[in-house]
Amino acid sequence: MRDHLFRAVQVSSLALALAGTAGTARAQNQEVQAGANEEIVVTATKREENIRQTPLAISAVTGDQLAAANANSLADYITRMPGVVFNDYQPGISEVVIRGIAATTYHEQGQTTVGYYLNEIPLVEPGFPIGIPDVDTFDIERVEVLRGPQGTLFGSSTLGGLVNYVVKTADTSKFDAAAEGLVGYTKNAGEANYAAKVMVNVPVIKDMLAVRVMALQRFDAGYLDNPGTGVDGSNDFRTRGLRGSIVFTPGTSTKITYLSTYQDTKLDDQTYLDLDHPYIRNTPRAEPQETDFWLNSLRLDQELGFGSLTVLGSIIDKNNTTVFSYPYPYVTGNVTGAGAAYSLGDAEAHIKTVEARLASEDRGMFRWLIGTSYMRATKSSYDQIFQKGAAAYINAHPADFGGFSGTQLTPGDRLYGYLSDTVNEDFGVFGELSIRPIDAFEISFSGRYYSNRYEASVVNQAGALGGYPGGFTPTDSSGHVKHSEDGFTPKVTITARPTGDFMAYMTFSQGYRVGGINPNAGLLPTIPVSYDSDTVNNYEAGIKFSALRDMLYIDASVFSIDWKDIQARLFGPGPSYYSYVTNAGGANVSGVEFSATLQPTRNLSFGTNVTYQDAKLTEFLPDTFAVGGGYASGTPLPGASRWSVANNVKFELAEVPLQPSFEIAHRYLSSALVAFGNPNTRGNFNIVDIRASILAFDRLRILAFANNVFDKYGILNAPFTAQTAPAGSIVRPRTVGVRLDWSL
Repeated sequence: MRDHLFRAVQVSSLALALAGTAGTARAQNQEVQAGANEEIVVTATKREENIRQTPLAISAVTGDQLAAANANSLADYITRMPGVVFNDYQPGISEVVIRGIAATTYHEQGQTTVGYYLNEIPLVEPGFPIGIPDVDTFDIERVEVLRGPQGTLFGSSTLGGLVNYVVKTADTSKFDAAAEGLVGYTKNAGEANYAAKVMVNVPVIKDMLAVRVMALQRFDAGYLDNPGTGVDGSNDFRTRGLRGSIVFTPGTSTKITYLSTYQDTKLDDQTYLDLDHPYIRNTPRAEPQETDFWLNSLRLDQELGFGSLTVLGSIIDKNNTTVFSYPYPYVTGNVTGAGAAYSLGDAEAHIKTVEARLASEDRGMFRWLIGTSYMRATKSSYDQIFQKGAAAYINAHPADFGGFSGTQLTPGDRLYGYLSDTVNEDFGVFGELSIRPIDAFEISFSGRYYSNRYEASVVNQAGALGGYPGGFTPTDSSGHVKHSEDGFTPKVTITARPTGDFMAYMTFSQGYRVGGINPNAGLLPTIPVSYDSDTVNNYEAGIKFSALRDMLYIDASVFSIDWKDIQARLFGPGPSYYSYVTNAGGANVSGVEFSATLQPTRNLSFGTNVTYQDAKLTEFLPDTFAVGGGYASGTPLPGASRWSVANNVKFELAEVPLQPSFEIAHRYLSSALVAFGNPNTRGNFNIVDIRASILAFDRLRILAFANNVFDKYGILNAPFTAQTAPAGSIVRPRTVGVRLDWSL
């Protein structure tokens, strides 16, 4: 307890030091934070609140700001927010990392450390996610990013924070329509990029019933050449989406919203490459990937006089199909063309959620909120490795394969099969009580009781590789686990608002992540069948204030996070490099996040986001296959860059004809190791984007853009060793284009 109090004092002292020096700041990135004269309403606390008055480390970017920044997907804007990096590796399942809470720069083997929500509906199931929807930004209200654990109001999978997409729903007050078209070109791509998007909103019964429909298709041309398949620009990527909503307001105090959204992606070939050969990935065959998700939800918002009732339920279906090519000889010895080995993975998830909460009005000495939630997620996957001609080869050489036939070891030329089935249930009761004895002071207590269970099984099917590493076997290996746990996550926040322009807060909060079955349980006796939950304790302080007649706005926070029983993703030796998870070690992430905006005139604005963090192990993390048997205390966490910076300057003349605007955006990410025991690094690059626009014909805005102007070869990821090259992903090369936006 004494250590915790001492840490809280350190955090608050640093916050006050920032307050004393903030007047010299040069300002905040306007495209990802409220501008100096702009206010954004967020729902981070499950209430509607002004972002400036929310005692929480939160960033929000509006739909208008996303459009002005020519942002379509997470990679276009999420990294410009303080405390956030993006493990951009495979489109459709790439992961956001907040405050350095990650054990890999690839994919967490278990539940993600960041939660993903759409209109407060969880998008990602417990365990290894089938897909992480990257929602296109067209017709979106805003994106909120909460930094620090959010276990009290949102539950598991929020160790580092969460991302909440808020999409627009039907408006009963007016007819509305909008459209967007884009054409562009990426260096080394053989085709043009394009996008076409449209939205229509129809009030069927004015102020009572409305329907809104949105449709889109986006194509990002591939920029990697694959000599192994003979295709230039092989990694073409297409996104399609369809969203509809119905809003019914039978009275002034009742609102019923039905929302349905579908999005699918198709990648012709993977985006990782051999980092020693720029823009080249060399695989025996293409590695396509398809993902999709379909969400349906129903929500009731009811005003009750003394407060409000919110009830929402949802059903989500997700699918993922991925092909990987293997440059290993395996059975036949063939490593080229159609005879090379490859894997085919099919996975699906079905998620049902329901939440009900009751909240008091936002006035008086006491504010309270109480609610309950339930999730049930089922997930199954089947991964197989094939090699053409394997069965015939074994039949011709039985002595080399323990006397087994091709029918026994490689039925249908399948060298290996892996099946996984999981059922997760998560129940929670949460609440919050805020006491404000005087206007300038508030203390809030919140917490969640959670009870979760999971049952899972995995099967490594018999075959030429199914018995790895113990030799060939016609016998399956399997594992099964059934587990449940419960607990309580608290949060306490003290807030001071001495003036309407200044707020300071201190917070202690906890977060947790559920356990699961190990992906290769039963394969080896040295692999544990399951792994347990891990937790974080977060100590944080922050300030938010405006000055210079609201021309300057500052948002700064300091934090220290203790991470216990880390779910570390580790890998076995070649040639299979099987993955497994172990609970081991601890870590601490401490840092400072600083954001500001300065708008000295109505035509000119400056912005900056700066994050410094120190993320490292505080306990030895054992790894059977690592040199020295593991990783010592003080080892940096994978991907935890010490510095990330985003700067922005914008000039616009809203009072003159054509309303021209010009903007320069810059971001920097310092270098960081990509995985425990891996010498590869990512980061250490500066990226500059330029945008200019005019308003023509009153309703048509024409935007010209150049992303990655200086064509920097920035490494985003390199999680595997050189033995498994191609091994990394990079920043998209220089991309230029024109976009047209029309709206009523």
